[in-house]
Amino acid sequence: MAASIQPRVVAMQLLWAIAFISGFIRSGASDPPLTLDYYASSCPTVFDITHKEMECAVLSDPRNAALVVRLHFHDCFVQGCDGSVLLDDTVTLQGEKTASPNINSLEGFDIIDRIKNKVESDCPGIVSCADILTIAARDAVILVGGPYWDVPVGRKDSRSASYELANTNIPTANEGLASIISKFLYLGLSVTDTVALSGAHTIGMARCENYRARIYGDYKSTSGGNPSSEARLSKLKSTCPAAGGGEDNIAPMDYETPDVFDNSYYHLLLNGEGLINSDQELYSSVLAIQTTKLVEQYAHDTVAFFQQFSESMVKMGNITNSDSFVNGEQKPFEELAGKHILGMDRSQWLRTLENVATQR
Repeated sequence: MAASIQPRVVAMQLLWAIAFISGFIRSGASDPPLTLDYYASSCPTVFDITHKEMECAVLSDPRNAALVVRLHFHDCFVQGCDGSVLLDDTVTLQGEKTASPNINSLEGFDIIDRIKNKVESDCPGIVSCADILTIAARDAVILVGGPYWDVPVGRKDSRSASYELANTNIPTANEGLASIISKFLYLGLSVTDTVALSGAHTIGMARCENYRARIYGDYKSTSGGNPSSEARLSKLKSTCPAAGGGEDNIAPMDYETPDVFDNSYYHLLLNGEGLINSDQELYSSVLAIQTTKLVEQYAHDTVAFFQQFSESMVKMGNITNSDSFVNGEQKPFEELAGKHILGMDRSQWLRTLENVATQR
């Protein structure tokens, strides 16, 4: 009996430690200088232009909505929401596009380029690419049935990128729950934010390379082996061989309504049918105490999911490098999110978190 209880005790200790350390991060963060009316006089057409261009993009291919949302996520997890993900490699700069979580994964750059060109025609040199990407992500969600939220603006574009942080900070498909949560908390995003923002996977596709481990791993056991899930699993395996090959074959993250932003993603997790390991971990992991309750809540209450997703998107979008607003320079984001608060880099921070959990 003691052996069966121990994993849950450790899980509770780990989540306590996560929440405790997260409190330090949030308490040390200052509000970014973003406002709703930042472009009211300098470029009042930016929201209308962005919405019109996104509408054209989504009408031409609904998948474009997910591409832009993913771009925004991957931008914000590295140096904050500063447009650094959009920068190409140069002689003096190594961009983030070829980092492991981004290469062969990120698309939609041409959509942001088109919006930027249209905005520049109306308001040359005024609106940052970081703001355009953030507004476009909001509009992408709306255009496929998701919630509306006001987007604070006034971000400055980064003059630098971090290939290294892109490789370490962005959550990946086969990470465990503790690691996933730690990456969100490192940016000041809570466990609730983690589960709500993961709901963005209700739209979009995943590459075979990212779900192979899941379908040849515990997919059958978590889904219960019922006939419909068995048929689904068989179809996935037919296009994603265990021995390799077909890495670029894709499958919808939410096979029920892949082009609609709704809460069916959480239904799939309840059924044990999450496509990638990191998604199913939110419900099936031994550590999934708080996250399980949130998955169940959002699966049964679309309004609650939409409300929290909107709040969490604003919170994530407000992750900025405050130094860039003072002198236009970009310092390494780990200084702001990790070293500056806790005196350690992310790997040290995660080890400390785990140590606290085991000693509590």
